Amino acid sequence: MQQTKSAQSQALGEAMRRRDFIKAIVGSATVWPLTARAQQTERVRRIGVLMNIGADDAEAPVLVGAFSQGLAESGWIIGRNARIDYRWYQSNAEAARAYAAELLTLTPDIILASGTPGTTAVKQLTRTVPIVFTRVTDPVGLGIVDSLARPGGNITGFMVFDFSFGGKLLDLLRQIAPHLTRVAVFRDDTNPAGIAQFGVIQAMATSAGLQVTPVSVRNSDEIASAVETFAHSPNGGAIVGGSALYTVHRDLILKLIARYKLPAIYPDRVSVAAGGLISYGPDRVDLYRRAAGYIDRILKGEKPADLPVQAPTKYELVINLKTAKALGLTVPQSLLAGADEVIE
Repeated sequence: MQQTKSAQSQALGEAMRRRDFIKAIVGSATVWPLTARAQQTERVRRIGVLMNIGADDAEAPVLVGAFSQGLAESGWIIGRNARIDYRWYQSNAEAARAYAAELLTLTPDIILASGTPGTTAVKQLTRTVPIVFTRVTDPVGLGIVDSLARPGGNITGFMVFDFSFGGKLLDLLRQIAPHLTRVAVFRDDTNPAGIAQFGVIQAMATSAGLQVTPVSVRNSDEIASAVETFAHSPNGGAIVGGSALYTVHRDLILKLIARYKLPAIYPDRVSVAAGGLISYGPDRVDLYRRAAGYIDRILKGEKPADLPVQAPTKYELVINLKTAKALGLTVPQSLLAGADEVIE
């Protein structure tokens, strides 16, 4: 169990350092030094990447780094035999379609699509360019693949979680805050996966005698108004569902939940490092590293249709003891013992 003394600085870093890191990674992915081109002897394969977060998001440097490292471990070196073109759509479906079309004009050998809107946009535009997706919840139900075992067509990838995951979030929140009688569920109501996950949480909460209130994460005004209204009554807590729209409004949601002192569970470690109470979710870094492995296999001749869609193999539980103390909560020893990281 890892102990972290300066959690927020460790997770987020300084904004300038994040921007510099992203510029360095993306710059090296899209600009070939003249000397490298002069010495080029290998065929250069072009990889398009459509990301469902912003380039300045706290997760961006880590995810980009994991993907680049995964490629390098398979022998794909940016500037020598690989070139990567990044586009960032921040869960905006219109932007996803525009950037997907833009990437295809660059004639990539393969595309990595992150998130449901980006994956859907690319799939609608090409039946020939291989696609590897990540952070998609229900690829079969959405019609992205024929089946998990045999995806079919030109696409395969990695799910971020299944719908039952919502029940696990509710269970963990009740363990750390057993006094709760009401739960606000932050969800993307424009995403079928967000709607389905809310249904699972609602069913389980109702059977446990808890009142559930949905909170849309579409825009900041709606979020602020909904949280303020919810916080007027006592014994409330929150479940923040994983979505790219949440990352867009992460800072606001963290601020509001802290202001009204609501026990809350989040989908990512970044939120807990920034002051959130607890998080549980798939290791997203691992998903991008594994996606690099699939891209390597496809570039070396395997077909997406023959590579099964995979579920996460690593989940992380992170607890912020400082926040728990501020909320007057005692974290059960069973949770502490099972945590991957405890922030003090």
